[in-house]
Amino acid sequence: MANATPPVTEADILAALRAVLDPTRRTDVVSAGMISGVAIKDGNVHFAIEVDPSEGAKLEPLRQAAEKAVDRVPGVLSVTAVLTAHRGEPAKPAAAQRPAAPGRGAEGRASGMLQLPGIASIIAVASGKGGVGKSTTAINLAVALAADGLGVGLLDADIYGPSMPRMMGIRGRPESRDGRSLIPMRNHGVSCMSIGFLVEEDTPMIWRGPMVISALNQMLTDVAWGALDVLVVDLPPGTGDAQLTMAQRVPLTGAVIVSTPQDIALLDARKGLNMFRQVDVPVFGIIENMSYFLCPSCGHESHIFGHGGARAEALRLDVEFLGEIPLHMDIRETSDSGRPIVASEPASPHAQAYRRIAQRVWEKASERLTGQTRPPPRIVIQ
Repeated sequence: MANATPPVTEADILAALRAVLDPTRRTDVVSAGMISGVAIKDGNVHFAIEVDPSEGAKLEPLRQAAEKAVDRVPGVLSVTAVLTAHRGEPAKPAAAQRPAAPGRGAEGRASGMLQLPGIASIIAVASGKGGVGKSTTAINLAVALAADGLGVGLLDADIYGPSMPRMMGIRGRPESRDGRSLIPMRNHGVSCMSIGFLVEEDTPMIWRGPMVISALNQMLTDVAWGALDVLVVDLPPGTGDAQLTMAQRVPLTGAVIVSTPQDIALLDARKGLNMFRQVDVPVFGIIENMSYFLCPSCGHESHIFGHGGARAEALRLDVEFLGEIPLHMDIRETSDSGRPIVASEPASPHAQAYRRIAQRVWEKASERLTGQTRPPPRIVIQ
């Protein structure tokens, strides 16, 4: 019996990349210190090539050459290389990122939006802080929309803490038929993509902001999503580079904010909502997660984190209150086991709560899609 191919190592990848020459430096990309963020999972390889931002467009052939070199390594099943800003490039001040005012280069701003043919609408699910159940909410909303007969995709945009593989119960890796685009993974009627499919679950993603943005762009544009009625994007918590870039470059139909009832969570949720407003992304409303705890033994309703805070905040901020989801062990257990409660217990009151919210979100998205096109976002510096 023939010997099995040994596992691919980072040394194998770097050895292959030493054959790829940078045309500007006239040396190989490894010796030039251009390779970073090498991640390997079951033969699937991901790495970044650090380049001068001004050279990015014309170095696309270099990226392709690097992918081809690594693809020839025995045991490699797929390769994804991204171009990212050189580590020595200073960050631009916020004022320098301000787009031109209408009538003074707004056309160029429009051309900066990603083109995602076949995807009718994109809905971002966001939170101002972590730990409020945003990913659980995003996944159950996506499954609920699929249960209503829609073509649904789900993008895990949290590069540092991807949770979709476990919560959607998906094992394995994306495949590619043409060597250029990945086929999304699928379960519970939803097409899914996450960096978690390409790296081991306990591998830390020690990437700078530009690498994260490049990876997000590729998970949007280099994935064969097919025809979708809606792509649900599970954003990372907060209002950092990833969230702002998604709001600026992705033609979002709208956003949903998830918060728990307590004041500190609502304060951060307010920041997230205001970020979307500043870039002209409609906020469909606020969901109050962990709204109450219903004792399974006696039926007593306890407000562990307070109650009604998100509803009051929605009223104050003049956005719709989309509904409340309880703090319940069934939701936690089904999420941890990869069986979202909307799929595994569709008749439960918790699943029905998610489905009502999903139906309202789709109603609002449909209203936006009927004869309306969102213009490119405009940053307001305050």
